[in-house]
Amino acid sequence: MVVLTTIKTTNSGFTLAETALVLVVAGLVLGGVLKGQELVVQSIIKNVIADMTGVSAAMYAYKDRYRALPGDDKDSGRWGLTPSSSAGNGVIEGTYASTAPTDESRLFWEHLRRAGFVVGDGSENPFNAVFGKTGVQTGDGSGASPAGVLGTAADTELFTGLMLCTAKLPDKMALSVDAQMDDGKGKSGNVRANIATIDDGKKGKGKGKGSGGGNTSLRQVADDYVENGVTTYVVCRQMLL
Repeated sequence: MVVLTTIKTTNSGFTLAETALVLVVAGLVLGGVLKGQELVVQSIIKNVIADMTGVSAAMYAYKDRYRALPGDDKDSGRWGLTPSSSAGNGVIEGTYASTAPTDESRLFWEHLRRAGFVVGDGSENPFNAVFGKTGVQTGDGSGASPAGVLGTAADTELFTGLMLCTAKLPDKMALSVDAQMDDGKGKSGNVRANIATIDDGKKGKGKGKGSGGGNTSLRQVADDYVENGVTTYVVCRQMLL
């Protein structure tokens, strides 16, 4: 006689409590990741602000010590350097992202480094925490009597004096930098912005270090901040002399 034995199997799965525990753990992990990302963003913003504040302080210290503006110092021969042809006229000429080492906007960095106020190599522009160029520019950088840029509108409240600019700032970072240093509006106040239009051939989204991640020339009218997750900005702050 053959006896058939039935083996009863039970499919085991997650209980409601186990599922809830998994969801809680996943939520905690996701929350930790997002919080970590926010901390990184805030750290970059503080770094950019500290750099801009530090450069301003270095310029004023240089001016107090040598009675001249870095880059425009006609007595820079003290370090074996050749002054620019227009040195001593009180205007730092050249654009903030200039590639010409003889422009005063590039010599600005050389003089500060020779004087021991900032670190770095020669006349190269420093880069900010998102690899955008930082530099100085007077008006449109064209010469001793520069035209204005970054106006609230065409020919209205233009920046004609010396500015410190930093490029490739993502929209939220740019807005936050402006808000913490000024009024949080790209078209008004002492801090203004232009949407990046030259960025390694890609509008607003370039990742390369070569171009400095932003406009090489500032436009006459400033731009409002648009928070869309893709736009990058060049942010400029007036440096009062």
